[in-house]
Amino acid sequence: MAGVYISFPFCAQKCTYCNFASGVFPAALRADYLAALHAEIAAERWAGPPDTLYLGGGTPSLLDPSELEPLLASFAPVRWREATMEAAPGSITAERAAAWRRLGFDRVSLGVQSFVPAEIAATGRKHTAARVAEEMALLRDAGFEKINVDLIAGLAHQTPASWRESLEWVARLSPPHVSVYMLEVDDESRLGREILAGGARYGASDRLADDAVAELYLAAVEFLLGLGLHRYEISNFARPGCESVHNLKYWRLEPYRGFGADAHSYDGAWRWSNVESPQDYVNCWRAGQPFILHWDPVDRSRSMEEHFFVGLRQDAGIEPDAEEWRRFAVPIRRLTDDGLLLHEGSRLRLTGRGVLLSNLVFEEFIA
Repeated sequence: MAGVYISFPFCAQKCTYCNFASGVFPAALRADYLAALHAEIAAERWAGPPDTLYLGGGTPSLLDPSELEPLLASFAPVRWREATMEAAPGSITAERAAAWRRLGFDRVSLGVQSFVPAEIAATGRKHTAARVAEEMALLRDAGFEKINVDLIAGLAHQTPASWRESLEWVARLSPPHVSVYMLEVDDESRLGREILAGGARYGASDRLADDAVAELYLAAVEFLLGLGLHRYEISNFARPGCESVHNLKYWRLEPYRGFGADAHSYDGAWRWSNVESPQDYVNCWRAGQPFILHWDPVDRSRSMEEHFFVGLRQDAGIEPDAEEWRRFAVPIRRLTDDGLLLHEGSRLRLTGRGVLLSNLVFEEFIA
């Protein structure tokens, strides 16, 4: 069954490293955007009922329950196998948490990124470690058992000691799922532009070398394993049974439907994406035009490539079919000889070193 992704690109402030189509927009645009979103969802003709929901952004936790309820009513009478709310620390209240549970959400993903004040400030965030702890308590009081905490390795001012401080907070708060991302700075982000200009704002002059970032990531892998959080995908760690059901669809090439600005969709035969900016999205709705900007067919050749560069992100790896073994025999042999891929029976998976050099591995399977 398909997963549903809904994009709410509105934020209270824009993170310095962020290159997503999100930001601080006028209140009037928000109202129009929600109307357009209702229209796109209402026009969908489902082949079968979807079973997972991920409300991302942006900062969808800023939505008032009165805005959220009619949005989810568009999917009635669907009973979600998993429904995730993406949230920024500082936006969670007891009332909102209770409303999310009432509306069917059972999982919250908290974009913490760091528990260390200097690192938090460099990202443009305004939360504190204490605030995160308070809000996790609110979520648990509301009945949420599935809570994810995001961390970023490679932030400005980060050191092995400060990274350990963030990890210790994870141990203290004991979420069943943690995501650890190695910072990649896009040239179009505020931080990226500052680096290109040779400036020092946002910690641009205090960036960590790639090797240092890799060391922080490896430290997190070991630390989280000690907490019973096993890596099941390059950036994701969970206790058994607490993996993100929705995100697994992406890595297993299962169908998903995206709604909203810059949302992407996949049905097995096609990939398509909506217009990028919220204003363009609203303009399409007002003009009665399609929201879709790009259509891309997924033929057999591309399907094989995607099986490798998406599927190999999983710790379990993939099981290539006979045609894939033949097509990629040369890069598989080379990467195995180089210690980046492990061939176990009928399966292939990344080695520990392969995880750190995963982008180079994936390039080998793209024509």
